[in-house]
Amino acid sequence: MASKPEALEDGYILVLKCPDRKGVVAAVSGFLADNDASIVESNHFNDAMANVFYMRTVFKADGDLPPMTALSAGFELIARRYDMEWSLHPKALRPRTLIAVSRFGHCLYDLLHRWRSGSLPVDIAGVVSNHDDMRSFVEWSGLPFHHLPITQATKAAQEDRFMALAEEARADLVILARYMQILSPQLCERLSGRCINIHHSFLPSFKGAKPYHQAFERGVKIIGATAHYVTTDLDEGPIIEQGVQRVDHGHTPEDIVKMGQEIECSVLARAVTWHAERRVLIARGKTVVFGR
Repeated sequence: MASKPEALEDGYILVLKCPDRKGVVAAVSGFLADNDASIVESNHFNDAMANVFYMRTVFKADGDLPPMTALSAGFELIARRYDMEWSLHPKALRPRTLIAVSRFGHCLYDLLHRWRSGSLPVDIAGVVSNHDDMRSFVEWSGLPFHHLPITQATKAAQEDRFMALAEEARADLVILARYMQILSPQLCERLSGRCINIHHSFLPSFKGAKPYHQAFERGVKIIGATAHYVTTDLDEGPIIEQGVQRVDHGHTPEDIVKMGQEIECSVLARAVTWHAERRVLIARGKTVVFGR
């Protein structure tokens, strides 16, 4: 007897947003029940200020569930009725991912360790860097390494090659794992909604060079890191996740750097995981993060 396709075994994820109206949840759950689907997880949020409703639903077969194309065609009728923006994805589908890094390797090391151990739900297609420092580790990990050096004169050409690599890799997601280059507005636009950056401070404070040293000089009591989507507004894109840790007068700048790097790794991993699991919806310059 033939086995069921993997998507049917694992189920599907439906994400949507629409104007808040009575009957949306009933319409979605009724459609799934009519198509022999069983809801495994469902999260909702009503942004009362904007009158927008957000929903993420995970479901699997409980009978003869139609194929994804038929489900999508049938659901389109409901989507039109409620003016929805929506998407349907196999739960087993892991986003193809390209990582960019410079000379600080801690976030890259952490991501690749989680990926190799099976705890990061992405398929990593390769690593891009403007320096050659990480080549041996990346290639030891069995991944392609793309060295794209950059100067002010070559920035446009380098970014064109960066984007071409992302397209060749069919990358659904780009991770800036301490990639110490400011992306041009043009590249930010092309990667809109699918590029995550880890910022080595608790935004919006201490931007720029040596943020942990800035924090030390100011005598801060809390340090942190921020993972956010990249936009044309430098370090001001929709925030996915943040982490903090208390410090005191006894900590040296080196202590704070080490603690900060550990926060960066965990914050970035959570943000990537939630994005890969389609738990993050961008909402009016912020995010709705379901089921963390």
